[in-house]
Amino acid sequence: MAESDPARDYLIYGVEALKHYFNPRSDVYISGNLWLSYEQGVPDAVVCPDVFVVFGVENRPRRSYRVWEENNRIPDWILEVTSRSTHRTDERDKPLLYAQMGVREYFQYDPSGDYLNPPLRGRRLVETEYEILTPEELEGGMLSIPSQVLGLELRVLTDGRLRFFDSVSGEYLRSPEESEQERIQERIRAEQERIRAEQERIRAEQERIRAEQERIRAEREQLRAEDAERELEQLRNLLRERGINPDD
Repeated sequence: MAESDPARDYLIYGVEALKHYFNPRSDVYISGNLWLSYEQGVPDAVVCPDVFVVFGVENRPRRSYRVWEENNRIPDWILEVTSRSTHRTDERDKPLLYAQMGVREYFQYDPSGDYLNPPLRGRRLVETEYEILTPEELEGGMLSIPSQVLGLELRVLTDGRLRFFDSVSGEYLRSPEESEQERIQERIRAEQERIRAEQERIRAEQERIRAEQERIRAEREQLRAEDAERELEQLRNLLRERGINPDD
């Protein structure tokens, strides 16, 4: 079980973000905090990785992952979220076990920064042993290690958060919470755009009404002027009929 909120949060992030990323593929299984039995008939031959990815098996729910029931497909990639109670095992025992199993890449991440320096560590299997992957320091102090297995970068951002980065799209894989926040923000932006469009329609309608009112006022003024001119002409005619010069 996750030892702390950060450990749980990154376990969820790792599983859910990778599930979403590999969702179009039916031959990639992603899970975490699940019993993984790697040797048939040996009850103690079990491990419970925080996040793991297996290529070449059916993407379906499982109660546990038994290697011998999966055509002997072991995880290709594993992430352990290191904590106070697990850091020694994660650093000392699991690299030996995972290398022996044939896990192609093994990553560790320490959310607190208390047990790993730097807080992100990667290993890649070369024949039967792991080669340490040194993080690259990016602009702003971010740390990055590319995963050949996933086709993604693992990055520790300047605020200490772990995120997967897709260099093809140039975007970070979002957590479920971040995805929901993005959906909410998108709905807010759409509603704001709808309100702006409605306000623009109202302003245009008000402008049309003002123009129509101005036209009506101008027509009324014109009619009044014409009426006044007719009345004046009628008066002049009346004066002429009475023998009076209207211009005197």
